[in-house]
Amino acid sequence: MACVDNLVKLYFRIGFNNKEILAILAQNHSVVISVRTLKRLCGKLCLFRRRNHTNLEEVAAFLQTELAGNGQMQGYRWLHLRAIHKGYVVSQNTVRQLIKLFDPEGVEQRRARRLSRRQYHSKGPNALWHMDGYDKLKPYGTAISGCIDGFSRYIVWMEAYTTNNDPKVIADYFVSSAARLGGCPERLRADRGTENGHVENMLIFLRRNHSDSFARDRSFLYGRSTANQRIESWWGILRRQSVQFWIDPFQTLQRDGHFSGDFLDKSLIQFCFLNLVQAELDEVVQTWNSHKLTAKAGQGVTGGRPILMYTIPQIYGGEDHLKTIDMEELALCKEDCTPKRQYPCDETVFELCCLLMQENGWDAPRDAFSAAELYTSLRTEILLNI
Repeated sequence: MACVDNLVKLYFRIGFNNKEILAILAQNHSVVISVRTLKRLCGKLCLFRRRNHTNLEEVAAFLQTELAGNGQMQGYRWLHLRAIHKGYVVSQNTVRQLIKLFDPEGVEQRRARRLSRRQYHSKGPNALWHMDGYDKLKPYGTAISGCIDGFSRYIVWMEAYTTNNDPKVIADYFVSSAARLGGCPERLRADRGTENGHVENMLIFLRRNHSDSFARDRSFLYGRSTANQRIESWWGILRRQSVQFWIDPFQTLQRDGHFSGDFLDKSLIQFCFLNLVQAELDEVVQTWNSHKLTAKAGQGVTGGRPILMYTIPQIYGGEDHLKTIDMEELALCKEDCTPKRQYPCDETVFELCCLLMQENGWDAPRDAFSAAELYTSLRTEILLNI
């Protein structure tokens, strides 16, 4: 029973309602309980949505901290879910009112940027994955690769690294995801970049013995990057929720003459910032996958939480299209992949930076501000000794 208690706590804190908690317990954990039992468990665990609200001053302090960082690009629904994930008990309306009070200009800016999207249809999760690279941070040595499920908008992978052009690195993201999920998508869409060639060959190889209408070479679709609707839409969200927060300090370093774009400067950016960027990406993805999408009639947007739409599609009128594959064949594909290195930059620069930090007693960066300070300190020390 302790295991069930922990699961209920987890899904309650993520923000799932009672119906969603019951569905995911039954589907993913083979735990079938009644609504009455769930309510009794929540009461025993002191999990209340409308009682025992967190002190308003604590919520306000949390929101001000978020808005001082990358939260300035986020809407009230997103920040409400971030607050729930952190253990605060607060209503969505309270968060909305506080944000209007603390950041009225940001509220108006987000309202003015509303867009209408083209209509989109997908039969279910894993029917079509959308894969692409994101280059807004690339001038500063950080490249992002991502993949999103078309039906559920569940993020399959989102990786920050020194490159998103190496086909063997991109292939490793794909193979690792297929191993984790236990299969591959029915189809995958990407642009015609050379970095996607290995994934294309691997998907066709893994799907060569399937008998459905999208088997073999029909399993991989090429198209213009700008027409790859699901992932292009996600890049806009990522820019607002995370990337702009990192662009600002990078541009400040460049404007102040501390970044020239050469090999050393990019390596130092990677050393100081790359792990922080990945940690932030992981948090954004976790929030996105568990937040509730609002249905939009005529735009191909079904309401629901991406993680539930992906794992329990029947609730939303979908059917899982994950294709079973031979794991030994997947292991063969893995041999032709290049995983991300353990160190975030050039190995020689990494060793030099670690040595300088040890000699000077500098701590590892905890946030963007301490990372920028470490970057300038390391750069100054290295340039003085060249």
